[in-house]
Amino acid sequence: MNDTAENPSPDLHGPREACGVFGVYAPGQQVSATIYFGLFALQHRGQEAAGIATSDGETVTVVKDLGLVPQVFDENDLAALEGHIGIGHTRYSTTGSSCWENAQPVHRQIGNTSIALGHNGNLTNTATLAQEQGITGVSSDSELMLDIISKKVNDERSDARGLELALMEVLPRFEGAFSLVVMDQGRLVGVRDPHGFRPLCLGRIGANAWVFASETAALDLIGATFVRDVEPGEMVVIDATGIRSHRPFPQPEPNLCVFEFVYFARPDSNLYGTNVFGARQRMGHTLAAEFPVDADVVVPVPESGIPAAQGFSEAAGIPYADGLVKNRYIGRTFIEPTQMLRDQGIRLKLNPIPATFDGKRVVLVDDSIVRGSTTRQLIAMVRDAGATEIHLRVSSPPYRWPCFYGMDTSDQTKLLAARMSVEEITEFLGVDSLGYLSIGGLLDSTLAPRESFCTACLTGDYPTEIEDGAGKFVLEPATAP
Repeated sequence: MNDTAENPSPDLHGPREACGVFGVYAPGQQVSATIYFGLFALQHRGQEAAGIATSDGETVTVVKDLGLVPQVFDENDLAALEGHIGIGHTRYSTTGSSCWENAQPVHRQIGNTSIALGHNGNLTNTATLAQEQGITGVSSDSELMLDIISKKVNDERSDARGLELALMEVLPRFEGAFSLVVMDQGRLVGVRDPHGFRPLCLGRIGANAWVFASETAALDLIGATFVRDVEPGEMVVIDATGIRSHRPFPQPEPNLCVFEFVYFARPDSNLYGTNVFGARQRMGHTLAAEFPVDADVVVPVPESGIPAAQGFSEAAGIPYADGLVKNRYIGRTFIEPTQMLRDQGIRLKLNPIPATFDGKRVVLVDDSIVRGSTTRQLIAMVRDAGATEIHLRVSSPPYRWPCFYGMDTSDQTKLLAARMSVEEITEFLGVDSLGYLSIGGLLDSTLAPRESFCTACLTGDYPTEIEDGAGKFVLEPATAP
């Protein structure tokens, strides 16, 4: 659970992640509608703003605004976005405020060269970069990246491959998490940082159209075939001469964010060649083995808690039932709830089915507990619905450390497990028992090598240096069980 009860948001459940990115190179075709549907499939990765940039070979056109994808674009907008090259972006802010200026793609004009960039992730050395480059007045790390790239493109203007050469030179200066889609009038580029914190894959439509997407589920929706993941530390360039790969970073070290498996990615996506839904079911299997309990029913917290709850039910032999109805149409709202609604914040998102809970010993399965206040409200609501016992099972370990790679959890003082022991959390939430999945159980459920993940938010072991002032550190790193 994520947000505080004092300020309920449209997305009350789970930690929130930075963005989704999408890109298409399709000679002879109009790509704006394809990008629109790709962003629609990635809407879960960001609900604050959306944008599309396209090129017809001469001009780059950008349309972006605050809101969900269907709120930002209509048929007239898509018709105005002419061209066979394009990128798209859905945003949730982790750095920079939620305002129109921070909507993406960000865009710059350098002489005759027009560049647009979409960014998923979060840089960890923005202060150093801005000081080194003498750049002021930017409001996000994405803008800073584009300004640095643009300065180098200006130096390379005599070469038709200015963007490609500039990226090769400046990318190694960036630290932290960045999966990028970048374009100029004639080429499309996809990049992953050398740790591969955030996903990015390459797909194909027909004989000569190429697609970049944050998740494979977006490829499925537009009828593209998955080709492969863009590898950590790889830059893939697509233009009229074909497709080519560069390696700007000397020593890539894969560290995909483990929360992509826990929460962020759609269950119908694949990561490291593994289906996310199946991995979440295995998390539930392991959770049932690690924290068995006598109960009458297993109930998920929708949506991301559903596969783990199904796995728990199957392994424990306890019946599974839906007991919480999710309001799927809450959308983005600019209307501040009244005090009465703030006091009932969780009901903006979820409402119980009393028959599922009345007189029952309930295993409630959730994917994570971050700040805890919404979880506490949820437990009280389930208790009011008639549950005689509530045994909370969480398909991830305690979230104790801030993330600097694209989640909105940079203040450690607000993380429940950083301030309380499991016993104290049990009492605070008002549950009869509480069990967190072990780190080993989580990693093994992915079927990928344990060392190929970033687990910093669970262990305090950060794969990169973090600049002073980037967040608050009050604990020593935990030892992973």
